[in-house]
Amino acid sequence: MRTLILGGTREARELADIASGERGFDIVSSLAGRVREPILPAGEVRIGGFGGVDGLRKWLTGNGIDAVVDATHPFAGGMTANAAAAAKSLGLPVLHVRRPGWIEQPGDRWTRVPFLVVAAETIAGLGDRVFLTVGRQGVAAFAESGQWFLIRAIDPPEDAVPARHEVLLARGPFTVEDEIALLTDRRIDVLVTKDSGGPLTEAKLTAARTLGLPVVIVDRPQLPEGAVQVETVAAAWEWLRARGT
Repeated sequence: MRTLILGGTREARELADIASGERGFDIVSSLAGRVREPILPAGEVRIGGFGGVDGLRKWLTGNGIDAVVDATHPFAGGMTANAAAAAKSLGLPVLHVRRPGWIEQPGDRWTRVPFLVVAAETIAGLGDRVFLTVGRQGVAAFAESGQWFLIRAIDPPEDAVPARHEVLLARGPFTVEDEIALLTDRRIDVLVTKDSGGPLTEAKLTAARTLGLPVVIVDRPQLPEGAVQVETVAAAWEWLRARGT
């Protein structure tokens, strides 16, 4: 069964590693190309966009795809919507893999907001030094903010940035000890992040809890109506294997 895995996440790589080694499965992983040096999965890989729903539908047809697994980042809402629409129009099965979001713990001081622009408004009264971990494409929403920002991302931001800032290029996982040291060294007042979920970058939340810092968390976009969703690679593999038999 020829399967397109829309990837860029740890879950997508793990699923590609499993499926690529199984008889009867032909896996193509697709990466958006937004990270300069992505970690590549096993098997065939394509990099770049498809050109919207129509472009993806043509690609699926032209490449003989039998099933689609959307294992993109929880905030890749556009790609998720396009995958659901294109697969539905062709009658192809599509599965959305989404790791669980983070859960507030005792001692946390979280404020949840629906969008980045709301996060930019919310931090106004929370302090002057902000630790911003929303990915390089989300930084522009804070460009007009007056606070000082520590911007951590894998690649440098390419759009507008706040006037007062420092860019820290790094890729997780991060330890709680290192995150506490970073927050303390930069005298951070508030953390801003997306609800990406997963263990790779969760340490910053533990560090903020330890130091008693407020956290502004941007909620995930909703999945398309009627979407079939699983939370783990094991469940995704079971779904895929059931359709390949």
